[in-house]
Parts: sequence; C-alpha cells; structure tokens
Amino acid sequence: MNQDTLHNTGPPQTPEERDPAEVARLLERLAIGFSSSGIPRMAARAFAAILIADDGRRTAAELAELLNAGAPAISGAVKHLTEIRMVIREREPGRRRDHYRIDDDMWGELLTRRSEWLLSWQEGARDGKKIMGPATPAGRRLAETEQFLTFIRAELPKLMRRWSEHLAALRKAEAG
Repeated sequence: MNQDTLHNTGPPQTPEERDPAEVARLLERLAIGFSSSGIPRMAARAFAAILIADDGRRTAAELAELLNAGAPAISGAVKHLTEIRMVIREREPGRRRDHYRIDDDMWGELLTRRSEWLLSWQEGARDGKKIMGPATPAGRRLAETEQFLTFIRAELPKLMRRWSEHLAALRKAEAG
C-alpha cells in the first residue's frame, strides 16, 4: 500500500487500494456461505474467487494460485460449477486457456432453473400425501409442502420480472 492509501478511510476506489488480507477473508466468507447451501467447498471457493474478480472471470491457473489448490481440485470445482451453470467456460479465439466467467444474469438464471427442482419436489409431496394418507400427520405435512411449493412456483415468474425491472433501473442509474 502506498502512503495515500494508508490515510484513506473510505472504501477502496481502485483495485490497488484493496487490503489483500481483507479480500482473502471476504473470499472465504463468501465460500462458506455458498458451501453451506450445498455447493462443494472447493467449488464454492472457486465461485467466490470468480465473483470477486473485477472482470468476473478467472483461468484455472489463476484459481489454483489464488486458492492455493492443485489442478485436480480446480478441475473438479469448475466442472461442477459449469454443470450447474453457475459459471460459463469460454475460450478466446486463438488462445489455449479456458476462462470461467459469471453470466450477467446468473442469479436470475439460477433461480429460474431451480424452479424445475421445485416442480419435482411439489410432485413428490403430492404423491407422498396420497401414499401417507392426507389425514395423517405426515400426509398433512406433505400437503403443506405441496401448497408451499405451488405458491413459490406461481410467484417466481412475477418475482423474476420485478427483479429484471429493478436491475434495469439500477443499471440505468449507474450509467448516469
């Protein structure tokens, strides 16, 4: 850090002003949050590293260096992230290295894809309610689960439209 940075009490204005220790702690904090939702630990760390990159992309070599991890661990992590479509693998023409990047609307896409899971869970709860008996405690719990998932699936498209409108407004305000 230079002398000017030491006296700056506000948030960093440039990447060079960032405290590397704080950035490392942020990466791990984000990774813990992602892994607590079911993402494997190394995939969560790789995703966090890509998320905090200023350009939203990293190579496997950059991830390995940043995360102090071997190639097999990084390979498994990015494979998982591409399979669940949290990152996109791309290669620039004439280059040999793949880059992994975050899609501009990754969160919206991720939530929309989860709707497929919700349908499967909803159908399972509906079938379970019949099997367990709708008047039993398990049947009532499954009926409530089915109703909850029906409600969420119905609200999700409306929520996504509102998010798109909100995001467009944010980007417009940011552009000036």
